[in-house]
Amino acid sequence: MTKAAVFGTGSWGTAFAMILTEAGTRTTLWGRREEIVKAIDRDQENPDYLPGVKLPAALRATTDPAEALDGADFAVLAVPSQTLRQNLAAWVPHLPPDSVLVSLMKGIELGTAKRMSEVIREVAGVPEERVAVISGPNLAGEIVQRQPAATVVACVDEKVAERLQEACHVPPWFRPYTNTDVVGVELGGAVKNVIALAVGVAAGMGLGDNVRAMLMTRGLAEISRLGAALGADPHTFSGLAGMGDLVATCSSPLSRNRTFGENLGRGMSLAEVVAKTKQTAEGVKSCESVLELARRHGVEMPITEVVVGVVHEGLSPSEAATLLMSRAPKPERYGV
Repeated sequence: MTKAAVFGTGSWGTAFAMILTEAGTRTTLWGRREEIVKAIDRDQENPDYLPGVKLPAALRATTDPAEALDGADFAVLAVPSQTLRQNLAAWVPHLPPDSVLVSLMKGIELGTAKRMSEVIREVAGVPEERVAVISGPNLAGEIVQRQPAATVVACVDEKVAERLQEACHVPPWFRPYTNTDVVGVELGGAVKNVIALAVGVAAGMGLGDNVRAMLMTRGLAEISRLGAALGADPHTFSGLAGMGDLVATCSSPLSRNRTFGENLGRGMSLAEVVAKTKQTAEGVKSCESVLELARRHGVEMPITEVVVGVVHEGLSPSEAATLLMSRAPKPERYGV
């Protein structure tokens, strides 16, 4: 039987552990907080992140990384992006020699501007064939209710992607698709959080659907330009890991990044929104590293620039809107 260890007891880590278990994969969920781990083992419930959701009885939980990783075919990483490097360094000694490391994280590392798969390869010292990423329109609150959803499993080794696909396929409600474009799948997942912040700010300001549609469409153009500069397959951005994830994250009230931006748009300060937000909104920190990555490759990302301004530099939402709408339009070869 295939075995997996999932690191992180947040809503998405817990939901994905549920998916793996229901797909027939023997799964252990690792958590730092003993009270959550005990609640999952004793009550089949994560009271902090998924209260009221009954988890599979076969799902185990532990605070011991060695126990979680014992015999694991897949080590699934679902911790906040900016903590990955430090956490993974502590877990590497326990990794089975042939295990595949799987990233559920949607961020770009501050300081290095590296994608999560790049951080994993660097810290764990593994080849790219042993690193996979999963991304798509996967709102945990819907998935744990077994509402139909699909995702993208990406690895440069297609056979590895197919193995992971089999380990997390739960007919009829969770359908993974495979892809070998790791760069495109990761960028789609990371940058859409930044665009969702912008859409949330606009919604919080009371702006209408025209503005939201503009931000999503132009946001997709920004993601695609950065992807082209980094060698991604342009088709990836019209699929689940690109447009699909962008639409869900920008539109749903379940989206942390959209909600975070909405609170900023209503006039709350960054400190007030952070205090109110229980879970990590990845775009808040990653917007800076996404912009840094874009600048290193000479890619213009005006929406990302104003998000950084609003979140980190004291730019007001109204000033951000003025800046965006005052930019001189530039011709583009493919549409607008």
